Amino acid sequence: MSVQKPSIPQGTRDFGPAVVARRTYIFGVIRRVFEKFGYAPLETPTLENLSVLTGKYGEEGDQLLFKVLNSGNFLKKQKGDVIKEQVTADDLLAGAKAVLPKIAEKGLRYDLTVPFARYVVMNRGTLVFPFKRYQIQPVWRADRPQRGRYREFYQCDADVVGTDSLLCEAEIVLMMSEVLTSLGLTDHTIKINHRRVLGAFYQALGGEGTEVDLFTAIDKLDKIGREGVGKELAERGFSAEATEKLFDLLGVAGSFDEKLDRLLAAFVTAGVEPDGADGYQGLQDLRRVLEYLRGFGFEKWDNLEFDVTLARGLSYYTGCIFEIKINNVNMGSVSGGGRYDNLTGAFGLPGVSGVGFSFGVDRLYDCLEELSLFPEAVAATTRCLIANFDAESETAVLPVLRRLRAAGVATELYPESTKLAKQFKYADGKGIPYLLLQGSEERAAGQFKLKTLATGQEQTLTLDEVLTELAG
Repeated sequence: MSVQKPSIPQGTRDFGPAVVARRTYIFGVIRRVFEKFGYAPLETPTLENLSVLTGKYGEEGDQLLFKVLNSGNFLKKQKGDVIKEQVTADDLLAGAKAVLPKIAEKGLRYDLTVPFARYVVMNRGTLVFPFKRYQIQPVWRADRPQRGRYREFYQCDADVVGTDSLLCEAEIVLMMSEVLTSLGLTDHTIKINHRRVLGAFYQALGGEGTEVDLFTAIDKLDKIGREGVGKELAERGFSAEATEKLFDLLGVAGSFDEKLDRLLAAFVTAGVEPDGADGYQGLQDLRRVLEYLRGFGFEKWDNLEFDVTLARGLSYYTGCIFEIKINNVNMGSVSGGGRYDNLTGAFGLPGVSGVGFSFGVDRLYDCLEELSLFPEAVAATTRCLIANFDAESETAVLPVLRRLRAAGVATELYPESTKLAKQFKYADGKGIPYLLLQGSEERAAGQFKLKTLATGQEQTLTLDEVLTELAG
């Protein structure tokens, strides 16, 4: 029998104890902020029906869905004793779109927002609206793996549905700011824009091409630059004159308030109609969010930017949209979100507005690691190791082990009587800060030696004094 070399799928990772401890630290900070703002925890299944997932993320998103083959012989269908071909030659000639519905009914969730919308519709009779929930679970995307982008990764979502109030948008800015500040990521930018402002851009260009093509191209501006976006727009039917006008609008400068005023003037000049004009409503919404933030006493204005180039690729956004960039790390956005007015409508419950955002934990982790912002104590799970000299000392320290644990001190007894050097090495390898020793002389005197491994300092203490030292 040949020995198989172990491996894991590309774009996935194992997490050792130290990494899990650091990830748990990030989860804890996010969870505390979410709950402080009144969001309750929710979990949904790993698998969703493909009918739930498809058509919600745009054409590119649908291509990145992981599909799960039906169990059993997915190529054949059995009814009683009769077995029929599930996939025909004609299906194969027609391509993947004809074959897929017959061999795969389920998929791994792509994000947490669409499953949340499905949950709201299925449980609308028992929910209290506005309904606020947060969700911390893994998602999967069949993307090309690269730094900061994985095929399996965690998201931390917070959404509220059942209200149109822009108070929710303002509180999202506050939540984003508090999480990042708590993690020490103070050099960040929270970008905000509005889909209706982008819609007014499209109207100002005279209706060439399609809105989706325009939004998709704008969303790539920071990746492929002005020249790349211009080329893509030309390929999608936008004239050179329209493209130039677009870049004039995207180049609006100034403070948040100044950009609002200048865009308003630009829309008037471009002949964007006020009646039913999405752009004017979008600017009013953004101004109202600013008013709420001022009412909250928000102070971190240098971290908030009205970015008119922000488009967000997901097709279900209809209002304010958000994105976060950590400025002192070479990393893509670590958070994004926005308002969606009718996501539940796809599941038979129209007119339920919602807004939410998500943190990408893996990217946050990479930023904290690169900037050395993890607290030193985060990775250490055991606070004290009790040395094991021999069978007699092992039996004698068992009550000591029990008392330390009862006092809330994470403690281990080395499981074998062996050389102290080996036990020191074990403690050092696990990052255990203290070693507790009780040889025969200390046992006779009712005392212990407590050694601080980082400094080598050693104290002779009673058990009560050890408890005071370690539990402090």
